[in-house]
Amino acid sequence: MIALGCDHGGFSLMVEIKKYLEETGREYRDFGTFSAESCDYPTYAEAACRAVVSGECEKAILVCGTGIGMSMAANKIRGIRAAVCSDCFSTEMTRRHNDANAMCLGERVMGPGLALKLVEIFLTTEFDGGRHARRVAMVNALEGDPREK
Repeated sequence: MIALGCDHGGFSLMVEIKKYLEETGREYRDFGTFSAESCDYPTYAEAACRAVVSGECEKAILVCGTGIGMSMAANKIRGIRAAVCSDCFSTEMTRRHNDANAMCLGERVMGPGLALKLVEIFLTTEFDGGRHARRVAMVNALEGDPREK
């Protein structure tokens, strides 16, 4: 299950992402927003990310105008490792090396073709583990994650 969240600046791209997830048979839970009317991105980042941390959802896809605001809000949630994704290589590596569990996209930064390619990479790339697991544990410890003490 994929958690989805967007603000007004990412609404149109999120419509395309939902179509893509449906076409590829992936389940999702949409935490909104549900229109292009101006709203506050932290509300939607928090809702989607809390679903990931609770185990209800495996990963989150967050969209705003640039991806930056969603990333900043998402990374305030303990247990979330969110990355702004804007190219194929970085998207792959944030999964392989950082075990990112939330991707943030910017509707004003890219078109739907690239965005959907990045979604596919994010959802299908596995974490490499090994030496990277130690580093992810170190990152988690920075936020006071009790699992890493």
